[in-house]
Order: sequence, then structure tokens, then C-alpha cells
Amino acid sequence: MMWRCVSELARRRRSAGVVDTMNVGFQYLANISSSTRDRQRCSNMYATSCATNPDILSRETSSSEMLVDSFGRFHNYLRISLTERCNLRCQYCMPAEGVELTPNSELLSHDEIIRIANIFVTSGVDKIRLTGGEPTIRKDIEDICLHLSGLKGLKTLAMTTNGIVLSKKLPKLKECGLNALNISLDTLVPAKFEFMTRRKGHSKVMESIDAAVELGYNPVKVNCVIMRGMNDDEICNFVELTRHKPINRQNYKGVERLQDHPTDTAKNFRIDGHVGTISFITSMTEHFCAGCNRLRLLADGNFKVCLFGPSEVSLREPIHAGVDDAGLKEIIGAAVKRKKAKHAGMFDIAKTANRPMIHIGG
Repeated sequence: MMWRCVSELARRRRSAGVVDTMNVGFQYLANISSSTRDRQRCSNMYATSCATNPDILSRETSSSEMLVDSFGRFHNYLRISLTERCNLRCQYCMPAEGVELTPNSELLSHDEIIRIANIFVTSGVDKIRLTGGEPTIRKDIEDICLHLSGLKGLKTLAMTTNGIVLSKKLPKLKECGLNALNISLDTLVPAKFEFMTRRKGHSKVMESIDAAVELGYNPVKVNCVIMRGMNDDEICNFVELTRHKPINRQNYKGVERLQDHPTDTAKNFRIDGHVGTISFITSMTEHFCAGCNRLRLLADGNFKVCLFGPSEVSLREPIHAGVDDAGLKEIIGAAVKRKKAKHAGMFDIAKTANRPMIHIGG
């Protein structure tokens, strides 16, 4: 596994806006040495920021201009939020009473998700990540995975999940084409888990991590948000998980810096004697906007080009108005072209109106 340390302001959004509950975050990811070799082989596939790079130019000419912004960044990664609902109440994500959710009747249907995803994939997107809310609580999750994995040109169908009900559904999800996995876990202490998430279920998450490893997911990524005074004392305990499992972490001797993919959000490391690796995400202190290749489709059908930006455009409304795929491509392309060079920065973002993370999707 691979473990990543992140400074992730967006994950601490609440319904009234952005609440900076902590200056640091950690994302604990599962990774193995073979993935590192793959990373090195593909390290030159995409440009980080400049369209003058011949690699990105050749990719653009064979793909739709819809996915290229005004700074030459080619976006081949689409994150799709399947639902705003969640079976946990993590303190950095939402208040105990929850937030007002969009009615189910106003969310994207199964067919609408597949139609929009197909537009992106035929235009050059080769990676889709399913998020939420909690994507596994959507009743048609298996069928969605089956149809998405069948889209010609899609290489990676990933999911970010809290793991509460994952262990039971994972065998079927793998059969339906889910081939990459992130599982969120912020503590290794069951009592602390219940305090942080306001729900029970620590053992279920651990079962899901083990099930993913047993089913051959490689890497299994485990995301961890570290909050000062709450779980920052567990950093070394998380690191220990990487010793014998394909997982990722840092604060040990013999730490080797690995070569990153130009569009990676993380700085990656390997520890001597550990099967797994460690990564650090510095979205605020050392942002990676120049190499951003991500776009987001929200559960209500709104399209978002930047996690930290408030701008959104609806794709669901045009669909219901009878707009064809060509028209949707024009709407998407125009939104991508309006994407800014970088986000506003940590302090300005905290003052910017934006939807809570449960609405945007993890």
C-alpha cells in the first residue's frame, strides 16, 4: 500500500462554508513496488502544465479539444459523485445533524451518468473515480460499474469509499470492472473512530481493507486525514501497516524519494524493509495546479472544473431540455476553457463560498 500525507482544506468543509479544523492532513495509501515501476514507465506520458510539451501535443491531437483548457492542460481524469448521502458523520466533513441533501429525483440517473461518462471517455478521459457521499450505498452501484467499465477507452475505474459495507460488495464490484480502490480510515483506534465519525464500524473498515488485499487490488490505497490533537499521534502506527502489507507512509530511516507521475497530487517515498510506500499531498503549501488533470461531475449533474473553485455548470438541465451530445460537449468544453491557472490559495479559499464536501464529492 501507499500512504500519503495531505494538507487538504476541502475535506474540512461544512455546510456554512470552509472550516479549517486542522493545518495538516494525511492520506494513507496502499501501494507496492510494482506500481512504482509502472509509475516510472509512464512518468513522461502527460505534460504538467505546458502545451508545448510534445507528449501532450500528440495526446491532444488524438483527443477532443473539449478536455484541454486555456493553459494547455489535458484532463483525462473524471471524478463522479454518485450520491450526497453517507453512512458516517465525520467531523471534518459535516455537522452531526448532517446537511440538507438534494432530493433523489434531482440527482443524475443511472442512464444519465453513463451517457455523460461516455462523452468524456470518447473525448479522451481514461480514468474515472466514483465518489460520494458514500458510493457503495447507491443501490445500482454494481450496474453503474459494469456499464462504465465497458466504455471503450477507459483504463481505470476507481472508487473512494469509507469501507463500511465494502467487504460484502467488493467481490461483485470487481467482477463488474472496478479495478482501483481508495478506502478512508482516519484512526486505528476503534473508540476514536466512533468519536471522529460519530458512528461505529472500525472493524468493518479493517475487514474491507483486508478483503481488498485478498482480492488482489494492487495497490489498495487507504486515505487518512490527520487532525492535530486527535489522531496525529498515530502516524507511526499507520506507517507500520506498510511494513508487511502493500500500503504507504513516512518518518523512518532509509526513506527513498520515488519518481512521481507529472499529474500526481502526491510526493511519493519508499521505506527500506517495507512492502508499502508513503506519499505527501501539499495542495496548499506546494500546490500542483500546473499539472491538474481532474474534472468533477457532481451527483446533481453539475460539472466542476476545480475542487476549490465555486464555479459550476449544470449538465443535467441541458439533458432534460433535450440537448444532444454535441451540445453537451460544447457546454463542457466552454467550462474547461474557463478553468483558472491555479486555486486562490489557502486563506482566500477559506473566505470563498463553496458547497460542502459532501455535495461536491470526495
